[in-house]
Amino acid sequence: MTITRHSESWNALPWKRFRRALFRLQHRIWKAIQAKDTDRAKNLQKLLLRSRCAQLMAVRQVTQLNQGKRTAGVDGRASLQHHERFQLAEVLAANVFDWHHQGLREVPIPKKDGTTRLLKVPTVWS
Repeated sequence: MTITRHSESWNALPWKRFRRALFRLQHRIWKAIQAKDTDRAKNLQKLLLRSRCAQLMAVRQVTQLNQGKRTAGVDGRASLQHHERFQLAEVLAANVFDWHHQGLREVPIPKKDGTTRLLKVPTVWS
């Protein structure tokens, strides 16, 4: 696939349908918890983690919708191309149950009054 086809296919994904499907699944989890059916809630949570639409929505949230989407992380990457977003979703799908957070790097930022505050900078992808 070429980059243009990736961008066309990324933009053509049915995001509204994905949001509705995720909301319904989250609502089912909530109902199972309210009914004290922990086994069903656990199975639904596993289903949510394995859901392709949940993984794509997570990648979209982090790379396109979050407020800090243009802030470069410690890896120096400020944004991802469309084909890289698909690759990130594939990595997420392959490692969904053994994913380890890389941690945040604390960068001291000087303030006007002479003190510093710590800015915690995440990475999108390692």
